Amino acid sequence: MISPEQLKAAPKVLLHDHLDGGLRPETVLELAGEIGHPLPRASAPELGAWFVESADSGSLERYLETFDHTVAVMQTAEAIRRVASECVQDLAADGVVYAEVRYAPEQHLTRGLTLEQVVDAVRAGFEHGMAVAERPIVARQLLTAMRHKARSMEIAELAVAYRDAGVVGFDIAGAEAGYPPTRHLDAFEYLQRENAHFTIHAGEAFGLPSIWQAIQWCGADRLGHGVRIIDDIETDGDKAELGRLAAYVRDRRIPLEMCPSSNLQTGAAASIAEHPIGLLAKLRFRVTVNTDNRLMSGTSMSRELALLAEAFDYGLEDFRWFAINAMKSAFIPFDERLAIINNVIKPWYAEADLSH
Repeated sequence: MISPEQLKAAPKVLLHDHLDGGLRPETVLELAGEIGHPLPRASAPELGAWFVESADSGSLERYLETFDHTVAVMQTAEAIRRVASECVQDLAADGVVYAEVRYAPEQHLTRGLTLEQVVDAVRAGFEHGMAVAERPIVARQLLTAMRHKARSMEIAELAVAYRDAGVVGFDIAGAEAGYPPTRHLDAFEYLQRENAHFTIHAGEAFGLPSIWQAIQWCGADRLGHGVRIIDDIETDGDKAELGRLAAYVRDRRIPLEMCPSSNLQTGAAASIAEHPIGLLAKLRFRVTVNTDNRLMSGTSMSRELALLAEAFDYGLEDFRWFAINAMKSAFIPFDERLAIINNVIKPWYAEADLSH
């Protein structure tokens, strides 16, 4: 068994983490106090517990309501820079060596910022966080459009405009039911013409049609969550028979950005032990492990891996596989991905194996 210290030290790669879902409770309190935004609890520990309890309802819609408070305190460039810097520092302290952190610029405009000013503020925060973090980390932005709004083309163009300035891709997020990814087809077609990368939240609260549309209509490079691909796999004892969509996802090595704790909260899985990640990893899908919203799930990458280790008896070799899977699936250039795999991930695990 890997020790908690080793787990924290192990180099981890994070592809699915929301900036507005990872604030420190202390920071929410301070920023809310500065602007007079009312909060449901008055102390940081109580507020942190409230976020987790509220997100534990089993409903994606209720889960998303908790973001009203975090987004409310991220409406100035100074606040956004602080949140972005702290995000990078917190991830680095947990052993994350590469992170793609996503957020929706359109949600941070209520106090007069432009879309460009929001992206610039996150970039400044990330650069500060990387400079002062206790361990080396590379952090990049994914720009998200809200699937129930009509600004996806605008945000896609913003992602392309900033692709040489810290933005590596695009995403759509929000409630899936009633808002299929094909509503934003023009944005995805534009991104493909621009040779740009994108991931799509799909197969979290909605089933196989959401995944099929994301891949076959929209051309997604990765699937955000994708847990419902399990619905296209028949199991009989140790045997598993893949349907055509599941086989396509596995054959094409389409990465699944899986977020175990978050999926429990939104009702996509009943327990970690029953989470589809166990079977999907065994079947060698391109599985990656992620946090989704660290504040709402009261989690970290180390905690997610510890939960999986307990449920599925995973060890160092499994965690190495998850990290390399994720790094292979990152949206940065191939040579940069390879450098992190060969110079950071593999050497650490080789040394850890020797010390065993």
